[in-house]
Amino acid sequence: MFIDLKQLATFGVAGNFTGHLEQAGEARDFTQVKTAEKNAPKAVFPTYLPKSGNSIPAFLNVFPFDEYKIEFPKGESKLQIEPECAIVCDLTWENGKVTSITPLVFGASNDCSIRKEGAKKISEKKNWGSASKGFASNLIKIDKFTEGGILDRYRIASFLVRNGEVFVYGEDSPVRDYSYFYEKLITWLIDKFNNQENAGPAENINLYLNEAGCPKQVMISVGATRYTDYGEHNFLQHGDKAVVVVYPEDVYSQEEIIKRVGKDNLEEDDISVLIQEVIV
Repeated sequence: MFIDLKQLATFGVAGNFTGHLEQAGEARDFTQVKTAEKNAPKAVFPTYLPKSGNSIPAFLNVFPFDEYKIEFPKGESKLQIEPECAIVCDLTWENGKVTSITPLVFGASNDCSIRKEGAKKISEKKNWGSASKGFASNLIKIDKFTEGGILDRYRIASFLVRNGEVFVYGEDSPVRDYSYFYEKLITWLIDKFNNQENAGPAENINLYLNEAGCPKQVMISVGATRYTDYGEHNFLQHGDKAVVVVYPEDVYSQEEIIKRVGKDNLEEDDISVLIQEVIV
């Protein structure tokens, strides 16, 4: 299936893996955000909108995805990989509201983020221009977005390759370990697309979507995994390679994936991989 990412509205989900926001130093940003459950995600945030609007910040109209590189934002020093599983979905609309979300394909995503104080909205730390994010081109078809489907078998792994040495950056985690996933995630997303308010770090997503012409397809990065100790304390540098791998655990072991990263040998139909060189 061909996906023209430039035509899709793209979003991320904040706080969908227990412990990630604390590691990223962002938990305090959400202290005033009320959620239905303790482990519920905190908000949906925009990363790119293909059409402009009176309320849409201009930077969100800049296409931020590059499959091969991350260009360092000027004046910033703390940049981290955000390893995620992302899904491309069809949306249906009625009277300016999203009525259904149908997942189509999934793949590896780097929702790369700046760690900085004073950003009022999540999106301000996400899209700083071209080549600030990544989404793999090898996407895998979703048979059914419920338990028992293909995604039950998949894991998310991430690595930083520095001077030829491979470091495990994020905890190797099953996709099924997201706090909200499958039907629960879809119900939550529909609510946030329609009803999320412009408050604290969150933005009015429905307003943006309507101004962007009620897009029929979106890409959603479902949430970043927890970091290893190395990943939590090591930020990206010029010449690093950021690697995110979404792979089936019944076919490949964690040890084999690490070896394949070292040999740059991850080209398989059942693996979605994103390898980006960091350029300052």
